[in-house]
Amino acid sequence: MAKTDYLRLSTKFNLILSALLVGLFLVTAFLTYQKQQGAAQNLALEEARSRSNELITILNHMSSIVRDEPEHNYALVPEVVTNQIAQKISENANYSIRQVALAYRNPANKPDAFETKHLKEFPRATQSEFYTVTELNGKKVFRYLQAQIADQSCLKCHGTYESAPTYIQKRFPKGHPSYNDKVGDIMGAVSFTKPMSSVYAEVAANFKQELGYRAGILLLFVLVSYLAVRHLILGRLKTASATIHKITTTGSLIERIPTTDSRDEIGQLLADFNEMMAELNRTTLQREESENRYRTLIEATRSAIVTFLANGKIVISNQKAEQLLGLSRERLLGENFFDYLDNAESLHQSIANLIRNSKVQSHKMAGLHNIKDAQGRTKIVKIILILASDAADKQMFTAILRDPDSV
Repeated sequence: MAKTDYLRLSTKFNLILSALLVGLFLVTAFLTYQKQQGAAQNLALEEARSRSNELITILNHMSSIVRDEPEHNYALVPEVVTNQIAQKISENANYSIRQVALAYRNPANKPDAFETKHLKEFPRATQSEFYTVTELNGKKVFRYLQAQIADQSCLKCHGTYESAPTYIQKRFPKGHPSYNDKVGDIMGAVSFTKPMSSVYAEVAANFKQELGYRAGILLLFVLVSYLAVRHLILGRLKTASATIHKITTTGSLIERIPTTDSRDEIGQLLADFNEMMAELNRTTLQREESENRYRTLIEATRSAIVTFLANGKIVISNQKAEQLLGLSRERLLGENFFDYLDNAESLHQSIANLIRNSKVQSHKMAGLHNIKDAQGRTKIVKIILILASDAADKQMFTAILRDPDSV
């Protein structure tokens, strides 16, 4: 038998409810954690897109307005200006941003292994951006690449060698891979890198707050459920259990389970139990009254009377029977009636015949038998055997023991 079988119902319910609360809390914590992880990445993605779009906007604007200025000041080349701006805004920020290209002209724009891999994949991709959380120098970082698409203004310096300005031709000879771009080609990308530790720090507070809210809601739900079940079920069952225990220990049939006007399943069960106990009490009183009348009747007769079960166990006897067998009523009840017959087999046969013929003949048979009392003295008596009850599960017989010479 399991140890939990000995626990009270309320204790079992509290254990189940506690386990459910812990389980729901763990699931909630996991789902909240997953949600915050996604939120952290979305925050980084929004920032990366915003900063990259700003940098590309600056580059496109410079490309559209610059004329001959870079001829006299190389620092005014749109790509150079954009690099300087990216370097400036990254100095005091918790992220880095720069331009990268496979066919780079500035060594500062040389891509690393991660950037190289995805720059090569851009021409085959359906999207012009790529982002992921990965490791860099042993730390989790968010990396983002947004492709730089060549437009007509870009071809001033990145078209054919012959169409490029003189200052470009001097620095990058014919055959350099940065020439011969066309409108729509991917020239490079803006690369954005942000440590996830700073992003996680932003959402950690939200995670704790949201987890606290969810835990509070779960706790409130479980508490309300417990109070409701305790009031509607456990309390009523406890009262019913106490009443039934009192009935079984005292044998009092007048006890009733306190009920309300509720007619739910438990209310109906308790009402039916009380009705059953009332009916049982009425039946018991009737049976006791009937037994008292029967005992008064058999005590008034001149013959010895013994009522016994099919196995011979004596359940009722009168004073004449007690005198005949030489035992008091207390000692006689429960004794085997067949033990006091010299030829018990004859009475067994009479009982069998009485049962077999009970459907078509009288429930009574008579015969002479030799009976002995507790001291071993024998006496011939006439036994009139009556089938008092033919219930299959509890057949009962009454034996009237008379003097053979009596009428």
